[in-house]
Amino acid sequence: MSLIDAVVSDIVQETPTIKSFYLSKPDGTSIGHYIPGAHIDVVGPTSLTRQYSLCGRPDGDDAYLFAVKREENGRGGSDALHDLKVGDKLKISAPRNLLKMDESAAHHVLIAGGIGITPMLSLARYMDVRNISFELHYFARSVEEAAFLPLLTEKISDKLHAHLGVDREIQKQRLENMIEVTPPDTHVYVCGPAPFMDEVRAISGRKIPEEAIHFENFKPAESEEGLVNTEFDVELDGETYHVPADRSIVEVLNEAGCAIDTSCEEGICGTCIMEVLSGTPEHRDSVLTTSEREAGETMAICVSRTQDSKLVLDYF
Repeated sequence: MSLIDAVVSDIVQETPTIKSFYLSKPDGTSIGHYIPGAHIDVVGPTSLTRQYSLCGRPDGDDAYLFAVKREENGRGGSDALHDLKVGDKLKISAPRNLLKMDESAAHHVLIAGGIGITPMLSLARYMDVRNISFELHYFARSVEEAAFLPLLTEKISDKLHAHLGVDREIQKQRLENMIEVTPPDTHVYVCGPAPFMDEVRAISGRKIPEEAIHFENFKPAESEEGLVNTEFDVELDGETYHVPADRSIVEVLNEAGCAIDTSCEEGICGTCIMEVLSGTPEHRDSVLTTSEREAGETMAICVSRTQDSKLVLDYF
């Protein structure tokens, strides 16, 4: 995936553990617009590539804004970004979107847990200025840890429901109550820690169709116990390639010159999704929905495999 240069033009300490970063083009020209809910790849000072939601005004063209929470038990990527200074340069990708607003919906319910507020911020600001029907539910441990809460309170106080410091049982009750009263043709959007998103998706699924529940992961799914890698063949454009048990499909194809775009290589960004023409995928990603997995027509080839002897793939 092609990357562009960006310079850090401003840094804001949003909470004790969260900083937001404004990125501009080095030559001062417009950095461009993006679709609300989009994210970018950021290559940090330690050369780790991570995905961060854009949370500024989608129609603004002077800077991209993203926020980073310092992770105590991370691999050092968030620490390195927190050490950035104004004027430092980064490599970033063009925006991509796995959390698009569905324009056919009559109403939108945005649900954020902690740092998961970032994609919801751009969605909420976009919907608000266009008088699109929505509500935003923001769960955080405290006022002090709720990034962008002052901005949200100022801009969309009538649409904002802040749930601060509630325990798990109360959180569950509030989620159940909000889903119960959703009007027809409502779509739900959720981002936050994996257990939080699992709960929201489970509760929403009792009333909302799966295709109307939108989510975004920034951490890979935990590997299921008992999964064993086997070797198999992959056919693409009439050529057959052997995938050993210790290598991924995308590694083999790109080594052969097939030019498959990749980014996270952890099954969370959707960049490497390909169409499955023949064979049964063994899905190990965090991108595809349950119905997409059951259909077996696409797969994320950076992590997913097969127990069949052969897969036939095509560019998606």
